[in-house]
Amino acid sequence: MTHTDTHQSIMARFDISYAPLAPEHFSGVISLGNKVQGDNYLTQALLADYYAKSFVGDINASWVALNRGKVVGFRLTFAHTQWQFDKWCTPSLWPDMIEHVCYFKCNTVDPAMQGEGIGSELLRKSISCAKAQGADAGLAHIWLASPNNSAFKYFTKNGGQLIKKHANKWRYASIHEGYDCPVCSGYCECEGAEMLLSF
Repeated sequence: MTHTDTHQSIMARFDISYAPLAPEHFSGVISLGNKVQGDNYLTQALLADYYAKSFVGDINASWVALNRGKVVGFRLTFAHTQWQFDKWCTPSLWPDMIEHVCYFKCNTVDPAMQGEGIGSELLRKSISCAKAQGADAGLAHIWLASPNNSAFKYFTKNGGQLIKKHANKWRYASIHEGYDCPVCSGYCECEGAEMLLSF
């Protein structure tokens, strides 16, 4: 069975459609994101900022998956011109030919629909748009405490290469921004994997 056949089978089974992120999806994205990633992982203000960072011109690199109009997955991607490196980024370890890097901020799929290729399809759509925007790679910080380390396995399967592991990646957010990590009993101590996916 080809990728297209598999994708069409999944769409028929769950009635999945895909669309660029738009303001009418915000409430569904926030609800799903906080359900899966932890309370206050997303807020209206944060998502509005992320949405603005998704664009170069009229090309939007962030996407949602919909099941009969309900958000069941999303991929938030910052255009390569819309974000800056921080202490969690290690450009000195990136391949020399990498020049324009978008940022894969977050990928989330409803647990009831995981394992059906929705996350990978969202990634493909974001990559296509990021390339059209001028990016030649994408960076992500992968949550290594996801159930069965599924986030790392998913991103690796799709071509992501581990650059460096960072301790306490989301600790600041848990202390200062109200983020409630779903696996840590106190302030978040989760490790994040800096990963690069070349296009």
